[in-house]
Amino acid sequence: MTAVRTMQSFRAPRSTTNPYITMLDEALQASDEVEHLRFDWRRALTGDYDVFHWHWPEGKLHGSTWWKTAGKVVLTAALWLRLRTSRRIAVVRTVHNVELPDDGPLRTALLAAIARDADLLIALNTETQLDERPSALIPHGHYRDWYASQPRAERVRGRIGAFGGVRRYKNVGVLVDAYADATQHRADLSLEIGGRPSTPELAETLEARAERLPNVDLSLRFLSDEELVRLATQAQLVVLAYRFMHNSGSVLAALSLDRPVLVPRNAVNEALAQEVGEPWVRMFDGELEAEQLLDALEVVGDIPEAARPDLTRREWARTAADHAAAYRRAIAAKRARA
Repeated sequence: MTAVRTMQSFRAPRSTTNPYITMLDEALQASDEVEHLRFDWRRALTGDYDVFHWHWPEGKLHGSTWWKTAGKVVLTAALWLRLRTSRRIAVVRTVHNVELPDDGPLRTALLAAIARDADLLIALNTETQLDERPSALIPHGHYRDWYASQPRAERVRGRIGAFGGVRRYKNVGVLVDAYADATQHRADLSLEIGGRPSTPELAETLEARAERLPNVDLSLRFLSDEELVRLATQAQLVVLAYRFMHNSGSVLAALSLDRPVLVPRNAVNEALAQEVGEPWVRMFDGELEAEQLLDALEVVGDIPEAARPDLTRREWARTAADHAAAYRRAIAAKRARA
């Protein structure tokens, strides 16, 4: 079977690149079913390929100066026009986020056009709402290989961990408040939070909330892989007190490091619990409170140290094969319409 010549919307990964992109890049590079092309403006606009695959197209619309931003918007519009008018090149888009970013009228309109014109959509979980176009479900691959070279810490009883970019919707302050109440019932609790806050004001608010609490460590900055692995594996429970959660890399990172998580109850997380094993995914209803935190710690305390969640559906070789199949379906859909 001839390999599908596919251009991704990402360039060669760097050390700061989203790990999902880096691992997908490696998996597609190793696949015999895909001729893997990284993004290049000249080739994208004039080259020969069978499929173009969009990931976070908003990343193509911003430069370091206003004139570079304007140039990128023009180039992206030209690429969209080429793909829209082509009778041969199929377009695939992975739906990483539920909604388009609010990026100004012109850029938002262009992002909407890119989203509308994809021939096939890839969802990362069963709860992503898609329209009637052809689609494929390809779960986010695990991080086990990504973190394999990093040393792991010994699990500490009563230790709660939280990591990832600190945003208001992630409710880290609510976690701190729930922890404060929980310490009134258990003296052996400790909490570590790591990640870069979105604003200085958010960092100051968290520091003020945690200042007088016992056994709290705040690392409010970008964490290296080594630091993240140490934080996660030292924890008995990783807590993500988000108001809204759809596709969370932090959940999968914790599970890949064999640590259970406490997350908001929704259809996505209920499906994940069934997939990996319910002891590994504990859920809370409403806003996180001390009682839910203490209950989850009690349950996960029975998980043996050597146990691992079931992540077989998320092997990267399978992910690459599923992408190749999706690309072939997109080509068939495009040419059927043409």
